[in-house]
Amino acid sequence: MTAKSAVGGWTRKGAAAGIAIFGLSVALLAGCGGDSGGPVALKWFIAIQPGGSIQEVAETCSKQSGGKYEIELELLPTDASQQREQLVRRLGAKDSSIDLIGMDVVWTAEFANAGWIRKWDPVDEKIVTKDVFPPVIETATFEGDLYGAPFNTNTELLWYRKDMVPKPPETWDEMIDMAEEIGPDEGGTVQVQASRYEGYMVWANAMIESAGAQILKSPTEVSLEEGPTTEALKPMGRLARSSAAPPNMSTSDEDTSRLGFEGGSAFMTNYTFAYGSALENAPDVAKQMGAARYPGVTKGVESKPPLGGFNLGVSEFSEQPDLAFDAAKCLTAPEQQLVVTELDGLPPPRSNLYTNKKVTKAFPGFAPLVRESIESAGPRPVTPAYQDVSIAVQTALHPADKIDLEDTKPNYDELFEDVDKGVKREGLL
Repeated sequence: MTAKSAVGGWTRKGAAAGIAIFGLSVALLAGCGGDSGGPVALKWFIAIQPGGSIQEVAETCSKQSGGKYEIELELLPTDASQQREQLVRRLGAKDSSIDLIGMDVVWTAEFANAGWIRKWDPVDEKIVTKDVFPPVIETATFEGDLYGAPFNTNTELLWYRKDMVPKPPETWDEMIDMAEEIGPDEGGTVQVQASRYEGYMVWANAMIESAGAQILKSPTEVSLEEGPTTEALKPMGRLARSSAAPPNMSTSDEDTSRLGFEGGSAFMTNYTFAYGSALENAPDVAKQMGAARYPGVTKGVESKPPLGGFNLGVSEFSEQPDLAFDAAKCLTAPEQQLVVTELDGLPPPRSNLYTNKKVTKAFPGFAPLVRESIESAGPRPVTPAYQDVSIAVQTALHPADKIDLEDTKPNYDELFEDVDKGVKREGLL
């Protein structure tokens, strides 16, 4: 799972417009169903996006079905933990009212292992994965089979102030050095997602991957090579103990770090929505906003940026699985992915769309960087026990100032032990 903004988009139309569109959508869809011989109602459980893209693609695909189905939206909470909780409760009870599931990229293995979502057949798999970035396909796959159709993706970039930093840093240590030199009173701070939540797992995984290690070597086995893992932990601990740390670092999420950057910080790691937010809320900051690749751990070694997004799954308990697969193919078609990018600023998962005008307009001047970041991303572990592993990482490493810079061995040992306990558990209900 992710924090709400980890997959969330941003639109200049704002939340109010999205709510208005939603109201219209519900009115249009009300009353649809198969009882009277009309279109079959397919229920899509999905977290809403503020720009209205979810409603737009649902209506488009319903119309394109030629009367075979109407997609009804069942909106999930914006908080990712609450989204998962609701889905797990319903799917665990074999709720047949769910046809389509908007799945955070880290849920696929858990849902597939539990028998809650259906595999894609080879013919349709080729359709929904055509030109999709390999790391994104990895998030939709479990034990060699595809269980999710990529709907949107996302990645974190390094955002910096061009008027304060002439050249973006390549590593975390360089960034902390630069921020300390600027000084906290002059904006020399680094905004990150370091509260104890999924965003902290996203940060830790990106650091470990960037250092050349992995949290797991298989869905049930810990990796965490000691040398690179301890190197990955050091910048996290150093930032927390540095003058470059914002006062609210240990409770910061995507939104608080965004607000900190818009308030004057020189650096921020965050998703692509941060650019649209600055345009609307802090236009003077947006004029000076530079984008660069997510920082690495070791000089000369390229980083493995975070990867977010949603995949679409078809419920095992759907009474209309064939229609649900047809609807999922439509919802994840290139033209629908471009609508999601245009209205909500979420990157498409298909690599061949990054020269499309809707994408270059959404990411002016940095669409190639977004593509590069997704291509080289380090996905979070694929395991049915993902929830347990994520909690284990958060428990072992939070807050970041508990990481001892002089001797990281105790921190490493605690991390390994906690993750090992986590990965040996079954998926949580």
